[in-house]
Amino acid sequence: MIDSNSILLFVTDAPKSTSFYTRLLGQDPVEASSTFAMFILPSGLALGLWGKTGVEPAPAAMGGGCDLGFKVATADMVDTLHAEWQGKGATILLPPTNLYFGRTFVAADPDRHRLRVYNVAES
Repeated sequence: MIDSNSILLFVTDAPKSTSFYTRLLGQDPVEASSTFAMFILPSGLALGLWGKTGVEPAPAAMGGGCDLGFKVATADMVDTLHAEWQGKGATILLPPTNLYFGRTFVAADPDRHRLRVYNVAES
């Protein structure tokens, strides 16, 4: 079996994106350079930010093509994180909304990567 343990987002400006995610996540990266940064999320997933210049093979697409999901314990936490992330400079693409699976909002980073915060509604 193969385990997924990291996600790499290609970014235009690695230091700018590193600063954004440091504010948003409330934690420092475990590794950072002028072209790359790595955060270890509480779930254990590694979130890498890689400057797209010089990546081999070159990225075919940039942000907006998928959601990076952040599951939270309660619907109230969705609303709380929405307010916090908006205050930290995240662009809000979808304000807190109740959808068929639960409460959610969608934010975007400087490269338009979509960040979905959600809570799964109890049946």
